[in-house]
Amino acid sequence: MESQRKVAVVTGASQGIGAGIVEAYRRLGFAVVANSRGIRPSTDDDLVTVAGSIADRNVAAQVATTAIERFGRVDTLINNAGIFLSKPFVEFTEEDFRNAVDVNLAGFFHITQFVAQQMLRQGSGHIVQITTTIVDQPIAGVPSGLASLTKGGLAAITRGLAIEYARSGIRVNAVAPGIIRTPMHANDSLEFLAGLHPVGRLGEIADVVDAILYLERAPFVTGEILNVDGGQHAGRW
Repeated sequence: MESQRKVAVVTGASQGIGAGIVEAYRRLGFAVVANSRGIRPSTDDDLVTVAGSIADRNVAAQVATTAIERFGRVDTLINNAGIFLSKPFVEFTEEDFRNAVDVNLAGFFHITQFVAQQMLRQGSGHIVQITTTIVDQPIAGVPSGLASLTKGGLAAITRGLAIEYARSGIRVNAVAPGIIRTPMHANDSLEFLAGLHPVGRLGEIADVVDAILYLERAPFVTGEILNVDGGQHAGRW
């Protein structure tokens, strides 16, 4: 057991932003426990994968237990797993609602409870949510009521937990991306999406990763919602 090696847990880790986060933390020298539904086993001794839906409390418990038993601690939790659906509000189905709540809220709830218990024992830790800038700056052409409902809850609890655990050595922050170039948008009109940002381009995975790494290195920052959205939160160009 390596009790002094820093350890990160990353959900939604098999592709896109999540895979970028895993790679970045490994470059920092962290051991990483990575989770997603279909994640593959790793050949890296300091990268352990746990497959399964983080919405399942048993899977969340396995992720946390794996980190503690394998590496002895959890220093950073990145709640990256999420579902984003864009359609008119009245067209969302009950299945859409359940999927969004299960992954975006229940998944966060389960893994964060388990990891926070370990961080309280350690007297230190950092929890980061990936939300969306649409929570504070909706776009008429991108109706996303379920994202606002669920990711807005993550933004609110980020501030709440930051205050709850401020004297316990645990920081809690969030990154709110705009539209990022990932496999999720492979079939979308990239020119249209780029035009939704005042800077006139899509965000890149590296933009989000850099924001997370800033928060990792900023010990006096907690309760922050860091927008990484090409100016979208500030207004329309």
